[in-house]
Amino acid sequence: MDRVRFGRMKSWMLSMGIVASLAAVSAAPRAFAQSRKEIDERCQRRIAHADHELHEAIEHHGRHSRQADHERHELREAREQCWRENHRWWDEHEHRWHEERDWDDRDHDRD
Repeated sequence: MDRVRFGRMKSWMLSMGIVASLAAVSAAPRAFAQSRKEIDERCQRRIAHADHELHEAIEHHGRHSRQADHERHELREAREQCWRENHRWWDEHEHRWHEERDWDDRDHDRD
């Protein structure tokens, strides 16, 4: 009788393991989608902020000022970080994502 109970328990544990595995696998795409959305939102906010800071520095100190150069560097870093995280970056002026690493570090010098 003990062998029968052990066999049933073993079978039950195996079944529960399979159910848990299937639940984890089916939840993975949703978790990934949320992560992608969160990464995109953080990236977009980071670039928008850096872009705004650059505009402010240019307006208050001039295009070729030390402050503007610093903010250009910050904007480049924000774009680089987005590119590293998900191989795309947000263009605040065009309000769209770029899927190529085609930004111009001096794009604000032509306004």
